[in-house]
Amino acid sequence: MNLVYLSPHFPLHYYQFCKNLKQLGANVLGIGDALYRDLDPAVKDGLTEYYQVTDMHDYDQLVRACGYYTHHYGKIDRFESLNEYWLATEARIRDDFNIPGVRGGDIDVIKRKSQMKVRFTAAGIPVAVGRLVSTVDEARDLVKIIGYPAVIKPDVGVGALGTFLINNEDDLNTFFANKLDVAYIMEEFVQGTIYSFDGLSDVNGDLVFYTAHKFSQGIMETVNESRHIHYHSLRDIPPALEKAGRQCVQAFEVRERFFHIEFFETAPGSYVALEVNMRPPGGYTTDMFNFASDIDVYNLWAQVMINGVAPITYQRKYYCCYASRKNRYNYRNSHDEVMARYSPFMVQTVSVPGVFSSALGDFGYIFRSPNIEQIEEIVQYIQDIG
Repeated sequence: MNLVYLSPHFPLHYYQFCKNLKQLGANVLGIGDALYRDLDPAVKDGLTEYYQVTDMHDYDQLVRACGYYTHHYGKIDRFESLNEYWLATEARIRDDFNIPGVRGGDIDVIKRKSQMKVRFTAAGIPVAVGRLVSTVDEARDLVKIIGYPAVIKPDVGVGALGTFLINNEDDLNTFFANKLDVAYIMEEFVQGTIYSFDGLSDVNGDLVFYTAHKFSQGIMETVNESRHIHYHSLRDIPPALEKAGRQCVQAFEVRERFFHIEFFETAPGSYVALEVNMRPPGGYTTDMFNFASDIDVYNLWAQVMINGVAPITYQRKYYCCYASRKNRYNYRNSHDEVMARYSPFMVQTVSVPGVFSSALGDFGYIFRSPNIEQIEEIVQYIQDIG
């Protein structure tokens, strides 16, 4: 198999996808804008060859890189990045080189929140009331239906970037006086606890692995209000959440891909779909997959790429949690005190790259326990600022 991996150096811990592909016998052919000499040794070891481009947004350069690999290795079997930012680029390359996977005609429904809403509704999954708005008058007309507060966000966007909570007419006028020249969608503000349904599907759309996570709050609040965040996996997935998640996987025809589907729980057992992402969940959640169930999801993905399927039996043995810290706070308990007290539960600590720090903090702790009360105790100890 020849798999071209776009931007294999970012995020760094994704080198494990390439490493496992190569170990299973694939040619892993990287394309990126970093100098080869600057790549982390683990990234280099996971690649069969690396082709440097000067600008990853220059499509012609990417085509030439793929042409080079085709000439030297034969037909490209897969083209992947596992990064939402490059989904449209991936689809365009697949079109031009006749590579299986998400194509150009599929991209709007997994990139545009307005199109996701249509697909959710067709599948019978509740969604927040909302629509595209291009003028302040259109927004006012929608407010007559949904009221304040409301949320306005780019129709195409990642995380909470450019997302605004509109509490009143002044907020609305300020937004439209300063908004970017992109399409925006406006929705009712839904109150509830955020859950995600996450996993990996095989070539037939069957779930190789799946789990769920509960979040302390949404990314919008985390970023806009500079809050801490923590989130943890579930050992037992509520039946209604699993049903809604499986409906989404089927409705969006997820094949040979990771998925990260977000919901609001508005009442016990009642879920409203927020959005779907055809990529691994952000941050270090793929590592949390592994720690929660003692599996290797990087190897499972590699098996799916090569064989189409990845048979596995697993149990959700632990709640696995991520809890952030921010450099600007003075914490009641030092890092050394955290580690001394809870080292038996700690499985990983991470310094978060700046591009992710607004959402994930500057430093993160990943820990696990079979007991949810233990998880909550550790979160409180880590994030206590007195």
